[in-house]
Amino acid sequence: MDGKAAPNGVATIEDRILRITGYYGYYPGYSSQKSASRSSVIQCKPGGNCPNRHRGMTRQLSPLSVAEDSAAPILELQNRSPLGICRHSRVERQSRSEEGTQTHTESSNQEAEGQTRCQSCTSTFLKLIWRFLIILSVSSSWVGTTQFVKITYETFDCPFFMTWFSTNWNIMVFPIYYSGHLATAQEKQSPIKKFRECSRIFGEDGLTLKLFLKRTAPFSILWTLTNYLYLLALKKLTATDVSALFCCNKAFVFLLSWIVLKDRFMGARIVAAIMAITGIVMMAYADGFQGDSIIGVAYAVGSASTSALYKVLFKMFLGSANFGEAAHFVSTLGFFNLIFISVTPIILYFTKVEYWSPFSAVPWGYLCGVAGLWLAFNILVNVGVVLTYPILISIGTVLSVPGNAAVDLLKHKMIFSVVRLGATIIICIGFLLMLLPEEWDEITLRFINSLKEKKSEDHADDITDSSVHTRSRSRANGTVSIPLA
Repeated sequence: MDGKAAPNGVATIEDRILRITGYYGYYPGYSSQKSASRSSVIQCKPGGNCPNRHRGMTRQLSPLSVAEDSAAPILELQNRSPLGICRHSRVERQSRSEEGTQTHTESSNQEAEGQTRCQSCTSTFLKLIWRFLIILSVSSSWVGTTQFVKITYETFDCPFFMTWFSTNWNIMVFPIYYSGHLATAQEKQSPIKKFRECSRIFGEDGLTLKLFLKRTAPFSILWTLTNYLYLLALKKLTATDVSALFCCNKAFVFLLSWIVLKDRFMGARIVAAIMAITGIVMMAYADGFQGDSIIGVAYAVGSASTSALYKVLFKMFLGSANFGEAAHFVSTLGFFNLIFISVTPIILYFTKVEYWSPFSAVPWGYLCGVAGLWLAFNILVNVGVVLTYPILISIGTVLSVPGNAAVDLLKHKMIFSVVRLGATIIICIGFLLMLLPEEWDEITLRFINSLKEKKSEDHADDITDSSVHTRSRSRANGTVSIPLA
């Protein structure tokens, strides 16, 4: 064996070791051997005898070429080793799992957004249905009460007895409220505890005999007077006229609140009050200011006035009340009516002002229908104010006017004169003006300003889009627009 082969072989092995371990290029005789290897390589023609062929079986190569030739298979084996394949497959699996997780997360987010939108749409739809049912119930109960009174008058002409009998049913308002409390509340209270809690509307000490007489007596008288005058008006006028005139109580409430409670002055509500008074005058003028018409108008206006006084005094002395306190107060009015006002129908009976004979001739079915619908109306008014907006109750009340008009037209074949129809429309418009919020002018100005800003923004966007379109078209035609100085 050639003596130089061993050192070269050792050197080659060392180069391989240094090449694999990362110390490539470190060799003591690297430059001299590189030049020697270049000079020692002889190109031989095919078929010719190379002088160094036998000897060149151990061809001297530079450490660079030897290292590259020897290291390439090793690196290739390392790349093809099972460990490298496992790592590559693991990376692919991890990337696929991350992509699947991201896709699943996006799909779950889209499903959650879809469910949230569906739930919000469903809740909004249910709220609209609930509000519509409240308005329809208030209007239907008030129309039913008015029409039942007209039917009862055909066989039983005792308006004060009907008022007294219907007011006694107010005693059931608090028991109905407590039944709802037991059905819906998680923490149920005893009837006595709930009664004491709701009696705080009369003060911190609750309901005492002094407060019972002091606070309940005037409100009970106003309640009875309002209903009694309303029933008297129904004897003289049609149900449509009486219900329209009763809507004037909203204007009277505003006038009394402005005078007594020093509420904010509003021009729109003053206009509404003037329209209500105009409707009253037109309604009275419909039959020439004579006969039963003018008396019926006076009864209806008196009923609206006492109703307005009741509401203003309630706000002044008792303030705002929740549903439980309002139910307690209405039931207290029923007790006061049963105890102290029961003597009045007895006196009217023996004086034969309101006399019926025999006792079996009393239409108890119609009387119970009037009392039940009146009770439903009172409950819906108190519940609706708490659970929904008060404006919905007012809308339900004013919708009783076209409801009664439809019943009078279809059932009683009433023919409305132009004056009465115009008066009814004017009163209803004035009632709707009363429903405007106190900041209606500011809200209107904000809405107009927002429309102007939106219009200006849309105009600016249109100008921008047109300019961009013009530039793109000029560039496509090979022309450039140069602004003039």
